[in-house]
Amino acid sequence: MKIFQGTEIKKLDAYTIENEPIASIELMERAARALSSAIEANWNKDYSIKVFAGPGNNGGDALAVARILSEKGYQVEAILFNTSGNLSDDCRANMERLKDTKVAFTEVTAKFEPPILTEKDLVIDGLFGSGLNKPLSGGFAAVVKYINASPSEVVSIDIPSGLMCEDNTYNNIKNHIIHANVTLSLQLPKLAFLFAENEEFVGKWQLLDIQLDKAGIETLPTDYMLTEESEIRRLIKPRKHFAHKGNFGHALLIAGSFGMAGASVLSAKACLRSGVGLLTVHTPFRNNDILQTGIPEAMVQPDLYENYFATPVDTDAYQAVAIGPGLGQEQETALALSEQLKLCSYPIILDADALNILSENRDWLSYIPKGSILTPHPKELDRLAGISHNSYERLNKARDIAAKLTSYVVLKGAYTAIVTPEGKCFFNPTGNPGMATGGSGDVLTGVLLALLAQGYKSEDACRLGVYIHGLAGDMATKEKGEISLLAGDIIDNLPAAWTKLS
Repeated sequence: MKIFQGTEIKKLDAYTIENEPIASIELMERAARALSSAIEANWNKDYSIKVFAGPGNNGGDALAVARILSEKGYQVEAILFNTSGNLSDDCRANMERLKDTKVAFTEVTAKFEPPILTEKDLVIDGLFGSGLNKPLSGGFAAVVKYINASPSEVVSIDIPSGLMCEDNTYNNIKNHIIHANVTLSLQLPKLAFLFAENEEFVGKWQLLDIQLDKAGIETLPTDYMLTEESEIRRLIKPRKHFAHKGNFGHALLIAGSFGMAGASVLSAKACLRSGVGLLTVHTPFRNNDILQTGIPEAMVQPDLYENYFATPVDTDAYQAVAIGPGLGQEQETALALSEQLKLCSYPIILDADALNILSENRDWLSYIPKGSILTPHPKELDRLAGISHNSYERLNKARDIAAKLTSYVVLKGAYTAIVTPEGKCFFNPTGNPGMATGGSGDVLTGVLLALLAQGYKSEDACRLGVYIHGLAGDMATKEKGEISLLAGDIIDNLPAAWTKLS
């Protein structure tokens, strides 16, 4: 599913108007009916509807919603802010359509006397939509602050008023942005919905199909996509009847240090549960017995050092390598990592302490083979690329790193972003807050390692691996709940996740 920037959304509307063809006012009516149906499905007529409409097309949507909900029997009051005397054509048309309805309508041209808002009111926010290009101030900021201070539930049309579609770097007065309980987005999501710091404004978001032209969506280019299950299913390679373990690759996992054997165990189990043919775990000598007894399906290659990784491995016998889970950051480990990168002639997966070591030795980034996969969480990316003030800035830094290294960055978190060397960003929809637990990232590394070893291209391995990891976590949550979820529970549900997709 494509995600368009705010500047592109108008183009999509215009394409639909021209090619369906349909009048813009009728497209607005179509959107308003979808919005009204969603509101009617979630709030009954015990609520009094208070509609706050701005002077643009978002306000036109809101006024049309006010009329339709009134026709359905709701008690509706609509307030249109027209302080500049410059309404959009469709907003003005919908204002005229209110004259013969039961809607209590007020047009504000100067002083505003706000209505009393209670917990029995439902506020419809239609002040500003995706076309906003600067933070709210003055009277509109005051209206937003008033709504936010009320006990009423708030539904935003398309996007909360005051929130930009992408970059909110300079939009730092939180009470100048509507805090919606629900955002009803028209046709497609906005990039801002996928950023952690915007959750308090967006609330729960829902997509409403207003039948924008499919050819227009396919034609209009974008660098941002939200992955869909149908896309992931097409990536999975079927297994031939006469296949043997040699067909599915030999993977090398370099992981663990004394006291951190668990990271290597979790990563190894996830790798084995994701279809790899053979797995060798290179780990410090003192972890040997733990792995030999805990994962009998894996081969163990002890490092010459007892407590940490310090001896680079010849990688010619392997099809894929991952390094980092539980590795530690000893000086000898750092030097061994540097040499290990030079030994690898094919893409490698770098996670956890491997990334932390590289952030302290940035000259070594040039040793990373092209097509490699880096899997940082936000703080690890900040260490690599410098501190970011928000998620949009961090995403752009991830894009810079991916382009510079000709590699892939898996920026972990809710809606994990897979960033390609070409700047494409695939956001992952699976996963849940219960997966925010120690070892979850180690599991993902194991899944990715198995896919690379089986011959998946780096981009496909990232998209498939992240999706299946999140799906297994979602399945585990149904049984364990979010609070009690462990990384091992994700592994236990990998077989069911793979079965579901296969």
